[in-house]
Amino acid sequence: MLSYREALERLLGSARAVGAERVSVDASAGRVLAEDLVARAPMPAFDHSSMDGYAVRAADFRGQGPWEMPVEGESAAGGELPGELRSGATCRIFTGARLPPGADAVLLQENVDRRGDVIVVREAPAPAAWVRRRGADLAEGAVALARGTRMTPGRAALAAALDRPFVLVARRPVVTILCSGDELRAPGEPGPVGSIPESNGIFVAAAAREAGAMTRVGAFVPDEPARARDAVAEALVGSDLVVTIGGVSVGDRDVMRPAFEAAGVALDFWRVAIKPGKPIAVGRAGAVHVLGLPGNPASASLTWLLFGAPLVRALQGDASPLPPRTRVQVSGSITRSPGREEFLRAQLEPDAGRVRARILPNQASGAVTSFAEAEALVVVPADLGRVEDGSELEAIRIDAF
Repeated sequence: MLSYREALERLLGSARAVGAERVSVDASAGRVLAEDLVARAPMPAFDHSSMDGYAVRAADFRGQGPWEMPVEGESAAGGELPGELRSGATCRIFTGARLPPGADAVLLQENVDRRGDVIVVREAPAPAAWVRRRGADLAEGAVALARGTRMTPGRAALAAALDRPFVLVARRPVVTILCSGDELRAPGEPGPVGSIPESNGIFVAAAAREAGAMTRVGAFVPDEPARARDAVAEALVGSDLVVTIGGVSVGDRDVMRPAFEAAGVALDFWRVAIKPGKPIAVGRAGAVHVLGLPGNPASASLTWLLFGAPLVRALQGDASPLPPRTRVQVSGSITRSPGREEFLRAQLEPDAGRVRARILPNQASGAVTSFAEAEALVVVPADLGRVEDGSELEAIRIDAF
């Protein structure tokens, strides 16, 4: 079996960005840039005041104060630029307004006394006090946001400040999801004794959309080889990624791996040394990626997070497709059989300025409840036989996938 790192490197190494489209900047949050956004002019474009006050020449404050200065003119944000400030005078100025020529500092209005058209200053300003200089944020020609950056509300606002009404982003990968098994029925629909409401597809579809995909969920696939083959072949059309859930192990009724091969999918690898979720199948049919996830709920959810979400991000050209990891102190203990890297579902709890990860008691691969409660995955190295209470391990926040 491949290790998780080896399997992930092989999967992401074959991923290519799916193409680009232009969207309005106000709809760009969550999308991945397919171009560099370059500052076409300095940012800010001119020297301006960062506070309400009075524009002055710092060199005018010689000797001992206080100083009396006449107020000549006014500069407001978006207004006309006053004439050059003469030595010894001041200009009323407001936040965001351009500095008059000759001015190089701003006095806060609360730090001066105004008496008609004269102000009294008791403390000299430092040069450039309360002034935002032209180009202080970005020089002309600087890359403000690089290709491969995932847009956030703050980055969308920056793009707008760069005067970009539209940006080029990766199109959303199309993910088609097939859930297999004779026992499945839709939630809320009646079914025979022994049937179960299908929930794995709900998790995968929602998580895929959060990673930036467009999702299609196909009809349930029965445990019949020919129908499974036809379902896979149909799903490949128009998809960037086909995800099947269930039927990839070695049982007599596990029909998905043979269906892949019959539909023209070339398997790259099958089975990864992780727990839960060992029987995952990974392949391609031309440019279409295929992931065959196990059917146990916790296994399906985990393998989607570990493999599917990074792949969807990589298909968008995301420069950082993997979630960050952090060291946490573990609350709880568990004895395990070494040999596979394990991902324990846990809740995060603040503890004296740091975060502890409390291992959830039910780690069964068939437990639907565990991912409803879990906030993080605690990563247990393959060679570790026991996790001790209070030990430190790596953890991945689930909302970071």
